[in-house]
Amino acid sequence: MQNGSCLCGAVAFRISGEMRDVLACHCQQCRKTSGHYWAATSVPDTALEMTRKGGLAWFRASDTAQRGFCKLCGSTLFWKPDNADRTAVSAGALDGATGLELSQHVFVADKGGYYALGDGKPLHNQFSGGEDA
Repeated sequence: MQNGSCLCGAVAFRISGEMRDVLACHCQQCRKTSGHYWAATSVPDTALEMTRKGGLAWFRASDTAQRGFCKLCGSTLFWKPDNADRTAVSAGALDGATGLELSQHVFVADKGGYYALGDGKPLHNQFSGGEDA
């Protein structure tokens, strides 16, 4: 069981079961919504339980996905592709030790010009993980 929340606590959730290792998305949309690249795990929708959702709001980010955030504190929390039974969850919103590791970087051609990638993790110009980002 893994708990998580936004900064102010108006949105809280619990994850049961396994989480995918974290990937770092460097696409322009993730950089704009998070202020840097976005690090996220992914879980089946059946494993994600909202325990507090008073601040939860959704933004239609594209023709194929929406983003969940806290409308009170602004925390970026979720990325939900249409027609998928999985949700990407912000790794930074998880409480305590997770046991997760960064596994790869995606959309690196779109990365910001102010930082370098040098951690030795695989670099991809698209998402190549077989699941949602």
